[in-house]
Amino acid sequence: MLTDEKLAKWQIDRHELVAKADRSLDARPISITDTAAERSAGGRNDYYSNGDYWWPNPETPDGLPFVKRDGESYPEAFFAHREALRSMRTHVANLAAGYAATGLRVYADKAAALLRTFFLDEKTRMNPHLLYAQAVPGLCEGRGIGIIDTLHLIDIPAAVEAIEPSGAITEAEAKKLRGWFADYLNWMCTHPYGIEERDTENNHAVCWHVQAAAFALFTGNEAVLAQCRERYKTVLLPRQMAPDGSFPLELARTKPYGYSIFVLDNTVTLCRLLSVPADYLWEFRLEDGRGIRLGLDYLYPYLADKSSWPHGPDVEHFDGWPVRMSFMLFAGTAFGDERYMRLWNELPADSADPEIRRNMALRQPVLWLMRE
Repeated sequence: MLTDEKLAKWQIDRHELVAKADRSLDARPISITDTAAERSAGGRNDYYSNGDYWWPNPETPDGLPFVKRDGESYPEAFFAHREALRSMRTHVANLAAGYAATGLRVYADKAAALLRTFFLDEKTRMNPHLLYAQAVPGLCEGRGIGIIDTLHLIDIPAAVEAIEPSGAITEAEAKKLRGWFADYLNWMCTHPYGIEERDTENNHAVCWHVQAAAFALFTGNEAVLAQCRERYKTVLLPRQMAPDGSFPLELARTKPYGYSIFVLDNTVTLCRLLSVPADYLWEFRLEDGRGIRLGLDYLYPYLADKSSWPHGPDVEHFDGWPVRMSFMLFAGTAFGDERYMRLWNELPADSADPEIRRNMALRQPVLWLMRE
């Protein structure tokens, strides 16, 4: 459980945890089956979404095929399943944190009920694949790039582990939950979409590895964990981080500030997931010095003073950044770095901007710190 000593060490407010858990007690059961996706080539239990930056073609009568406008989100795209997934994740994480902060079974019971609806009930469960994610009308029924949609599920394993001692979920249910994530991880690792996403060269590859690591840790898949550690050192850092600690592929986008924060957040999360005493990625550096500390040192000045950002404003949502994010807490505690603890304490939390929230993978980092 969360003692006062631990919360003080991590600079986390118990009252904030409980307030969020109380609000989540009122959440209704959430399922992707609540909303039918008319364009989906899949069934009712198959997740579906559209690509964010694809718009109706102004040069064709029916708008097909859609055309890309990088960085500009199409407001009429189908995102109901994504929103359901994120809402479920947020409530489950809040409730699990509430249970950890108080020991009150009511929070764990509510979290368990939400998990049953989304993952276990045959009528309402999401099937463990993303064949139809980030589809582009007129072009494709789904894409490997859509695997980033389940990034928000990485909170779920930590939440399940937090409530298991309560007895709110049975051993059989816990086994089935791990089975769902094992099936999804296997799909990610073997389907052409998953392999394509793993081998991309921007933030999508980082996010694939974050998910693979989180789900492998939850299901005891040591082979995938070892693969992720090796690829972090031999593929992700060499291909994506520049000698100054920046991520050039993100700087080249129409939203360089937001994407730089996003990729650093997830790279830090990857270090948090994968670091073990025998392979401590927090301290790993390539021969030329590239490592997570360099990435943190590069971005810190622009988080502390956004006016110094040298690459121009993002095409959308620039005013909403920066906000309090889990990587600040993880970096601050891992390195004893007061700069990042100050950001964690002083930046605004819980942005109301949906785009900012979409780019925040974790809602309750305290659940991850509890794993120490």
